[in-house]
Amino acid sequence: MTRPTALEYFDAFASRYRHYKGGSWCYEDGCIYRGLALLHQATGEARWFAHLKRLTDAQIAPDGSLAGYRIDEFNIDHILAGRCLFHLADETGDPRYMKAADLLAEQLSRHPRTKAGNYWHKQRYPNQVWLDGLYMGLPFQIEYGLRSDRPDLVQNALAQLSRALELTRGPAGLYVHGYDAAKVQGWADPETGKSASVWARAVGWLAMALVDICALVPASAPSRKTVELLQAVAMEQRRSGLWPQVLDASGLGGNYEESSASAMFAYALMRATELGLGEWFDAGEHAYDALIRTRLETRGGVTRLTRICHVAGLGGFDGKMRDGSQGYYLTEDIVEDDAKGVGPLMMAAAQRLSARAPAE
Repeated sequence: MTRPTALEYFDAFASRYRHYKGGSWCYEDGCIYRGLALLHQATGEARWFAHLKRLTDAQIAPDGSLAGYRIDEFNIDHILAGRCLFHLADETGDPRYMKAADLLAEQLSRHPRTKAGNYWHKQRYPNQVWLDGLYMGLPFQIEYGLRSDRPDLVQNALAQLSRALELTRGPAGLYVHGYDAAKVQGWADPETGKSASVWARAVGWLAMALVDICALVPASAPSRKTVELLQAVAMEQRRSGLWPQVLDASGLGGNYEESSASAMFAYALMRATELGLGEWFDAGEHAYDALIRTRLETRGGVTRLTRICHVAGLGGFDGKMRDGSQGYYLTEDIVEDDAKGVGPLMMAAAQRLSARAPAE
């Protein structure tokens, strides 16, 4: 059987996709929505927008309320899916999409913060700033601020980003997964508040946040720090084109090459090149091609993206203590076709398409 092209795989994946959390508004769906929106923008093909609208319309009521969503959970992850609302509003003129964006912006206006002013990752993770959350919340806040003529929101997001970068600075130009402002979590250094290790997907979220913010506000984004991070990321790319699960542990046994982070870096490196920040397109394309060639596997007539870390975090979760050590990140399940891998691969494909058509 002939393996499908990447775009055929994305089309089939979106056709069979079911909402990640039973229909509740969530960031995992948001990864797919972001990928579909970028594919639509890159290709102009109606199929990508049709998938996006079908999936989101099931979650967004006429008054802008969102399925299963509660502001008082104060979960920064929920904001990510809102990034597709701007594209939906532009394409349709339907007011419900901006009403939904208003609802998410209201969450951010009330979201708890550290004393330094950074959003908590979640209500149940008090005083904690994770790299994941920078991607989940800050690009949305900046785009919302630009569209609603709220420069204060843009400046606040940039200030939060600057502080977070200082607080999570790690070895060799990279960044650790999280920071505890209270310095009481078991995973946090009691003096610095930092977690111990450099998890690839956390840095992937950060890299995507930085390049997206550079695209939104090029004159005021932290371009120098973006360049420094991408230079450090490029140094860790393996000959295969991919990156290991723990970025700063080349000699760690079992440190496998992980698909979702590699897709994120592929997108970020190609996007940054388009923005004129550096010359990383070949490195990003190498990663993208490696994922398509080695990580798309067809069994029983269904093609899936393989070798994706299912989830990783800090602190207690589901009966497990996630201590942030290098070894911890190798204990989480490895799965297939998870939205956290497929969505970024869609983004990388769209970025490659915008520079070099066709994508395959």
